[in-house]
Amino acid sequence: MKEKGLAVITGADGGMGGEITRAVALAGYRVVMACCNMQRAEEKRRQLMLETGNENIEVRKIDLSLLSSVASFAEELLEEAFPISLLMNNAGTMETARRITEDGLERTVSVNYVGPYLLTRKLLPLMGEGSRIVNMVSCTYAIGHLDFPDFFEQGRKGSFWRIPVYSNTKLALTLFTLNLAEILRERGIVVNCADPGIVSTDIITMHMWFDPLTDLFFRPFIRTPRQGAATAILLLLGEEEGKRTGTLNVNGCRKYLSEKYTEHRQMHELWVCTEDIVRKWL
Repeated sequence: MKEKGLAVITGADGGMGGEITRAVALAGYRVVMACCNMQRAEEKRRQLMLETGNENIEVRKIDLSLLSSVASFAEELLEEAFPISLLMNNAGTMETARRITEDGLERTVSVNYVGPYLLTRKLLPLMGEGSRIVNMVSCTYAIGHLDFPDFFEQGRKGSFWRIPVYSNTKLALTLFTLNLAEILRERGIVVNCADPGIVSTDIITMHMWFDPLTDLFFRPFIRTPRQGAATAILLLLGEEEGKRTGTLNVNGCRKYLSEKYTEHRQMHELWVCTEDIVRKWL
């Protein structure tokens, strides 16, 4: 199998992450599975090697809730200096209570936004024309709201509620995608985001009293991990999809965003605040 380049996929041991890894491995890429649970990731790696026939799949440790871990992971790749063709920021979490990381960030914010931001920024020197970055977002970006500095330190202003906090992180990741795409346009690096829909993954938990009701309501609309991963896979591997940048994509198609998002009033402020947080690691 002819190797096409290096693909880095976060959360590659999960449901959608595993499907994305399978597709990328079948396409002939060398794959780095960037995961937190090493035992589960190793099991998934062995399975995917057998299924795809691609022996160039490896697992490396990354914990997106710890910026030091993100930086160390990226530094290893920078030292090896192997060009990156694909970066898939797939990993995510929906915390059930407020948890503050050693960096002073709310954990959902770190895993879903600041960690991927830092990882992407540090790996940019390994990318060039034709490289693709795909960020996994969510339709919940539409109800997201950013209050600074509450967003970084608490997830939201006021008491903790997992759905609004999760939504806020996905809005932030969407705005990062749009901003970065414009910055990298002249370098020929394409940056897009994928909305997988409502997918049955480990992120869905049953810890709150209303969860059974939510599950009952949404069950008819829940997609399999393979269905959820399809749009991201297209953005990573599709010929036509590689020609567009700075887009949100749903069901394999581009979804046009209003100026409320493309010209979001907090886009620049979000970038500046995030740069300040990650500066020591850059």
